[in-house]
Amino acid sequence: MSVRTVVGVSGGVDSSVAALRLRDGGEEIAGLFMQNWADDGSGECRADDDRRDAVAVCGRLGIPFHFRDFSDAYWKGVFEHFLAEYAAGRTPNPDVLCNREVKFKHFLDAARELGAERIATGHYARVAHHHGAWRLLRGRDRGKDQSYFLHQLGQEQLAATLFPVGELHKPDLRRIAREAALPTHDKKDSTGICFIGERDFRTFLGQYLPAREGEMRDPQGAVIGRHPGVFFFTLGQREGLQIGGVKGRPAAPWYVVGKDVARNVLYVDQDTRSPYLHSQQLWSERAHWIAGGPPAAQFECTAQTRYRQADEPCRVTVAADGTLEVDFPTPQRAVTPGQSVVLYLGEQCLGGAVIARTDAPLERKIMEQAA
Repeated sequence: MSVRTVVGVSGGVDSSVAALRLRDGGEEIAGLFMQNWADDGSGECRADDDRRDAVAVCGRLGIPFHFRDFSDAYWKGVFEHFLAEYAAGRTPNPDVLCNREVKFKHFLDAARELGAERIATGHYARVAHHHGAWRLLRGRDRGKDQSYFLHQLGQEQLAATLFPVGELHKPDLRRIAREAALPTHDKKDSTGICFIGERDFRTFLGQYLPAREGEMRDPQGAVIGRHPGVFFFTLGQREGLQIGGVKGRPAAPWYVVGKDVARNVLYVDQDTRSPYLHSQQLWSERAHWIAGGPPAAQFECTAQTRYRQADEPCRVTVAADGTLEVDFPTPQRAVTPGQSVVLYLGEQCLGGAVIARTDAPLERKIMEQAA
C-alpha cells in the first residue's frame, strides 16, 4: 500500500480524529508514533500507554503503524536548551522548540523516508495558500488554538503539513471520535511536558541543575523569607512560595515579581496588580517570520506573550539585526524572558521570537546592578 500522508499519532483523541478524517476522505495514510523522551522511571510519563493507544487507533482505522525514537534529537535540540534557559533564570517554552526541531523536522524526514509526501498532526491550527505563499492560521476553536506553539514553522513545513482538526471545536471532535468508536474518544487531554509527567517539578529539575537556597525580598529589598532556587520560579507565580505570616504585612498572597540569578535573590510582592509585575515594552531575540520576512520595518498588529492569552494590540519595530521591539499601549502582566512573543494579523500568525527582556522596573534595576 502506498502512503501519501503520515499522521503523527500521539495516542490522544486529537490525532486519532485527524487520522480518521483523512482516512474517510480517501487519503492514503499511515500512523507514526514519536518517542521523544527516554524516561528514567522517576515519574509517570505516559509514553508506553500512549503508544498502546496509538497502536489501537491505527488498528481500528485499518492503517499501518510505525514507530520512531527521536529521544536523542529531543535531548540535543530541546532539552539541553531547556536546561540552559532555566540555569540563566529564564522560563523556556519547550513545546515551541519540540515542534520546530522534532515534530516538523525529524518527523517530516521520517515520513519522506516512508515514501510519503506530507505529514498531518492533531494540532488546532489551519494552513492556507494565498498569493503564492503558505499561511498559518488560528484553529477555529480559539480556546484550543495552538498556532502559538507553531509560530517557528516556515514555508517548507507548511507546504507539507495538514491539520485535519483545525476546523473543529473540541466538543464536536469528541463526538466524532465517540461515534467512530475510537478507543481514545474519552481519553483525558495531556497537559504539561511529557518528560516531567506526574512528578514534582523541583525534584525533576534538581536532578540536572544544582539548587542553591537564597533570600526572598520585597521590591524595596526587605528580606521576606528563603527560596530553594531562583530557577524553580517564574514571573507571576503564586504557588510554592511557602511564605507564612510576615510581621507588619497583610495576610495576602505573594507573587514572584523578579529574579536576580547573579545574586540568587527572588523578589516577591503581595499585589497581583503590582507595578513591578507589569511592563509595556519588550525586546526579543531574532524573530522568525513564517512568510520569510516581516510585513514592514514597523507595523501594528496583535500579540500574545503566553499561550491562551487574549490578543493585545501592539506596535512592532524590527531592528537591523532582526530582533524586535514590541510596544503595548496597555501594561502587560508577567511578560517573561524565555517565553515567546507571537504576532498576529487577525487569524494569521506572522511569526514570533523569544522574549529577551522587558522594561519591568525590577528587571531594569537588576540589569543596571549587573552592569
